[in-house]
Amino acid sequence: MDVKPTERQKERYTYQDYVKWDGRWELINGVPYNMAPAPSFVHQSIVGEWYVALRAFFREKGCAVVMAPFDVRFDEQADYEQAKHVVQPDISVICDQSKIGSRGCDGPPDLVVEVLSPSTALKDRNEKYKLYEQFGVKEYWIVDPLHRTVEVYGRGEKGYEKRSVFGEGDVLVSFLFADLTVSLAGIFQNIEGEG
Repeated sequence: MDVKPTERQKERYTYQDYVKWDGRWELINGVPYNMAPAPSFVHQSIVGEWYVALRAFFREKGCAVVMAPFDVRFDEQADYEQAKHVVQPDISVICDQSKIGSRGCDGPPDLVVEVLSPSTALKDRNEKYKLYEQFGVKEYWIVDPLHRTVEVYGRGEKGYEKRSVFGEGDVLVSFLFADLTVSLAGIFQNIEGEG
């Protein structure tokens, strides 16, 4: 599928369209976003470090930790075959395993981690932030490789609240899983450059 920006604004798509397209895409509010080119080495290295750190913790909790590419579908009516929102978070933590099927995750993961890259930073901070907030992802971490920080957002009374920003020398503390701590020095070690 080759979609030009003007075409994207006119037509809205669903999961049924999405599964027919070549390449990697995301769909937010029916608008397709091409995931090409592939992420950088720095981006993938950081995603790998997060996966290793989280998998060890969540295995004990009975939760699944999944790396992209892995479809997460959101729909207001829970009609996931017609979903207008299909994203591939860098890391998804899903504690209700009944949400996981052969086509991905239907409904919100408990925790989502997105690692910023120059081509996705605005989408991760805006469209995905709003999507995760709207559909009840309980905690959202935005990892910034350039500044070596992690912003932690959690659900509050009126939507997401920024709980904290952790730097490279800090130990990140989850607000959803109180005993989850991660040394960010280990995540950012040997990483140079942008995401």
